[in-house]
Amino acid sequence: MSCGEPHETDCSEVLDHLYEFLDHEMPDSDCNKFETHFEECSPCLEKYGLEQAVKKLVKRCCGQDDVPVDLRAKVMGRIDLIRSGQAVPDQDVTQDLPRDVSASEA
Repeated sequence: MSCGEPHETDCSEVLDHLYEFLDHEMPDSDCNKFETHFEECSPCLEKYGLEQAVKKLVKRCCGQDDVPVDLRAKVMGRIDLIRSGQAVPDQDVTQDLPRDVSASEA
């Protein structure tokens, strides 16, 4: 996605790293670049606002649920693979969990 306007930080870069920005998982210098971009680019600001609202809704509705240890370990393992640039197997991380756990999470 691009708004068609030139920006110091490209729209695609902002949208590719939007969740890192939302989760405060990027350096302050990058956060400042993103904030500047949002001031200049209303389509990206709109997408940011939408994703921020979804994140708050999920936290409010699901924030109290305990995550099964096995699921957490599998998700963290996938995150580590992605961050290291390795290939990630295309499978459901809940497939090996006990039936009652994966059903209650759906």
